[in-house]
Amino acid sequence: MRPLASGPLKVVFLVLASLCAWYSGYLLAELIPDAPLSSAAYSIHSIGERPVLKAPVPKRQKCDHWTPCPSDTYAYRLLSGGGINKYAKICFEDNLLMGEKLGNVARGINIAIVNYNSGPMTKFIQSAPPKSLLFMVTYDDGSTRLNNDAKNAIEKLGSKEIRNMKFRSSWVFLAAEGFELPSEIQREKINHSDTKNNRYSGWPAEIQIEGCIPKEPS
Repeated sequence: MRPLASGPLKVVFLVLASLCAWYSGYLLAELIPDAPLSSAAYSIHSIGERPVLKAPVPKRQKCDHWTPCPSDTYAYRLLSGGGINKYAKICFEDNLLMGEKLGNVARGINIAIVNYNSGPMTKFIQSAPPKSLLFMVTYDDGSTRLNNDAKNAIEKLGSKEIRNMKFRSSWVFLAAEGFELPSEIQREKINHSDTKNNRYSGWPAEIQIEGCIPKEPS
């Protein structure tokens, strides 16, 4: 037996289905905010992706320290060694006092006295005014022309290594005239040329010291 009114039922079903589809599309359009198709496609594609975390660029510190010095201190860095093309460097409170960029590094012991400048080395050291900081670094060789008077003057400032200086030894030294530096500050470092242990043939490896000096000397 043939079902009754199968034709009209199919028509009613198709009309109802079309109305449901239209209404569903209308609701979806109302719920989704306006956005370019490409943006929406990217958002759908990015769902489930692991977010990429970008670390902030570290802020540069004075004299290229890793961490900043306290506000009541001065930053310094002394550098020596590493071959003929690795120039000595003296930096104080982010001011380059000696270095390749300034063209003022010479073979031997390079000395910078903060806020002071004069004469040959021994007199230069001895004439440093009270409350002065003295920074010393070697470049190439600082021992060949180092006479006993100069050694005495540097030793008087507190150097423990000046008499151990050898040919092309890398040496850095920080001294104070007229006041005492805090005991925790590293003041001196030396490294000798060693063909067996050093990276550079005939040259000692680079050495450096850095720190923070109180602005009010004791």
